[in-house]
Amino acid sequence: MMTRTQISLPQEDYQGAKTRARELNISLAEYLRRLVAGDLAASGRRPDRSALLELFDSGDSGGADVAAEKHSYLGESAYAEHLREMS
Repeated sequence: MMTRTQISLPQEDYQGAKTRARELNISLAEYLRRLVAGDLAASGRRPDRSALLELFDSGDSGGADVAAEKHSYLGESAYAEHLREMS
């Protein structure tokens, strides 16, 4: 569940954040969410999910419909991990 919030930033920080988000090809809101999540993970107040973000934000899918098959892909990955742990 998401909670809406409103923040005020100095104009140069706002412009810099918008530019950085555009470079990453994500929304300003997603950029700010990632910053907060990263800080909380670094402080030990939230599990680090950066590896998961890298998995799902790895680039252009080339037109593949990854969303439709995500549960299958995650299941395959979890099963492969389970097999590695059993070895």
